Amino acid sequence: MAGLIVLAVLAVVLIFTAARTIRIVPQARAGVVERLGRYSRTLDAGLVIIVPFMDRLRPLIDLREQVVPFPPQSVITEDNLSVKIDTVIYFTVTDARAVSYEVANPLQAMEQLTVTTLRNVVGDLTLEQTLTSRDNINTRLRTVLDEVTGKWGIRVNRVELKSIDTPGSIQEAMEKQMRAERDRRAAILTAEGVKQSQILTAEGEKQSAVLRAEGSKQSAILRSEGEAKAIHTVFAAIHEGDPDRALLSYQYLQMLPQLAQGDANKVFVIPSEFSTAFGMLGERLAAAATPPPGDGASPPPAPRRPGAGSPPTGPRAVD
Repeated sequence: MAGLIVLAVLAVVLIFTAARTIRIVPQARAGVVERLGRYSRTLDAGLVIIVPFMDRLRPLIDLREQVVPFPPQSVITEDNLSVKIDTVIYFTVTDARAVSYEVANPLQAMEQLTVTTLRNVVGDLTLEQTLTSRDNINTRLRTVLDEVTGKWGIRVNRVELKSIDTPGSIQEAMEKQMRAERDRRAAILTAEGVKQSQILTAEGEKQSAVLRAEGSKQSAILRSEGEAKAIHTVFAAIHEGDPDRALLSYQYLQMLPQLAQGDANKVFVIPSEFSTAFGMLGERLAAAATPPPGDGASPPPAPRRPGAGSPPTGPRAVD
């Protein structure tokens, strides 16, 4: 019976010793081994063996990228305005030994460092610059934090400003300013549109006037050329027909009715050529009505002297 008890105790001791000796480290984890209270080595992922009762394995450290949000912090800008800023830090543990022995509480240390750095950075900026320069603030924060946390075995990958809360009065003033800016831009765009419209209208009217003037010019040129050709044709026809004075006098007489056309024509002037045409036409008619000599008719009348009983040669007014 005593032998069985001894065997059972030995089995328990062996199992406990094996559990303290054989350890399994998961992937993306790291373990720090202390031997007799001092740092011995860092364990990577996999099956490892440690010396029981001499080596102690500290809690495993996560080597993956971690995200830590910090509560809103009140920060005063350069123009003495208080704003609340939420920050988020993305970091990765690069040295398990340093993060175990260089800093007692890494998260708390990074939070306080972030708050102080944020106040220093935002304190050099105005409210407008703070709202519009998030990338610049993120870069400056990451540079300062990464420089300090490097000796802690932590690499700060990036820092993000999650939100920037301003007081209600400041938000109202900013909304009024933005509304006024939008109204100003709308007025400028409207004025530019009216200006462009007027310019295009003026250009169209200018081109239309130029085209109308060009058309009138071409029309006048064509009309003049047509009249010139008509006059030339009539003149050529007259010279080719070789008209005598009697025909010309008859043509003058045919023009008289055209001179009298119209309701407003009460008085018109007869040129001296019409008087001459009347005389020549009368002589021709008299000559045609007089019988030839030898038929017992009276001799033809003697020609009149110029100025004796002849019709006036100047213009005559006829009612």
